Amino acid sequence: MNKFYDIHAGHHFDSYRSGPDAVHMSSTQSYQPTDQETAPQTPFGLGWALFALALGGLGIGIGEFTPMGLLPTIAQGVDVSIPRAGWLISAYALGVVVGAPLIAVFGGGIPRRRLLLGLMAVFTVGNLLSALAFGFPTLLAARFFAGLPHGAFFGVASLVAAELSPPDRRARAVARILLGLAIANVGGVPLATWLGQTLGWRSSFGLVAVVTGVTFALIRLCVPQSGQPEPTTGARALRALLRPGVLLLLGAAAVGLGGMFAVYSYITPTLTHRAGLPSGAVPAVLAVWGLGMVVGNLAGGYLADRFPDSAPFVILTVFAAFLAVFAVVSTSPVGAVVGVFTIGTSFAIVPCLQSRLMDAAADAQTLAAAGNHAAGNLANALGAWLGGVAIDLGGGWASPAWVGVAMAAAGLLFLVAARTQWRDAA
Repeated sequence: MNKFYDIHAGHHFDSYRSGPDAVHMSSTQSYQPTDQETAPQTPFGLGWALFALALGGLGIGIGEFTPMGLLPTIAQGVDVSIPRAGWLISAYALGVVVGAPLIAVFGGGIPRRRLLLGLMAVFTVGNLLSALAFGFPTLLAARFFAGLPHGAFFGVASLVAAELSPPDRRARAVARILLGLAIANVGGVPLATWLGQTLGWRSSFGLVAVVTGVTFALIRLCVPQSGQPEPTTGARALRALLRPGVLLLLGAAAVGLGGMFAVYSYITPTLTHRAGLPSGAVPAVLAVWGLGMVVGNLAGGYLADRFPDSAPFVILTVFAAFLAVFAVVSTSPVGAVVGVFTIGTSFAIVPCLQSRLMDAAADAQTLAAAGNHAAGNLANALGAWLGGVAIDLGGGWASPAWVGVAMAAAGLLFLVAARTQWRDAA
């Protein structure tokens, strides 16, 4: 049994496992490390090691979300329409979808610290290329390249954070990595957006490269040579990924979260053209969105522990309602800002689905953790694309929110199918 089986949740959900190689554990069982498996000693202490990994999450979060707040500026800079500029968001997301499973499977034999360094190097180069891109096609390719290491970094960083931490604090260590992604939207993304509006959009990608370059140095200094490569073979990992329960969870993430990205991808023109806010207020509103993500991340972990069966359904249902309300009230500045916060809280679904995936694919931990982020970025690509299509068809700036309602409803259908499959397999 992989020793990181229980790093994301204190309870195991046997009904979420399927397939002939399913392993059942009671909710009271947990891994107890042997003397040979004690946590590696960190050069500067556990806090610095976790900070280095969380900073990587912060940098990746800034790189992922900043272009959404700068779409009009980028579109003008590379001479394309705003919906066409939305392809940049989809290109990055598709890079994550392609890179996460491939790196997780074929990078399994690389020591984790070395793999983390390589992933940070690729992400840094990708953002430097984005800053130096001389046209839309070049920028599109650079965004795809920058997205390749995203999901794998979070997957590997989660496992390293768990290994470095005491057994009773592993879930909280992993949450810190995800919290870095959420906090990026509170301070990092507004700062990068303001920088892009003031000095030009290229400076925002330069800022991301600086943050991830510092992360590279801190990982090299503060994170020890920890963890052996996972013994799971590529074939076994892929079998774990193809379990029906896993695929349905990934489908719920890929579709259900798309509504958040449908709105966020076009949030700047929605705020300025529909709500009547000045462009200078956009960074502050993005910070409100980030605060909603932080609240959602914390609440999602709590709800997943207390109400494991019902939490995903309740969160997606409430999220669909928030999107519908936003579509109506976003004509006023106050309504738009409040709506932005509530939609940001939809991040609560991420820790819920993460714990389910870690249980459903317990013998392929890296692939499962990376797959969750790949599914989230597939949601990013689908949401940005469908939101742009709705705008191009004349739906107006409120139409991405209605697209989001439909996507959240589709995510609920995936969860219903998943629950049926899990009960049949139990």
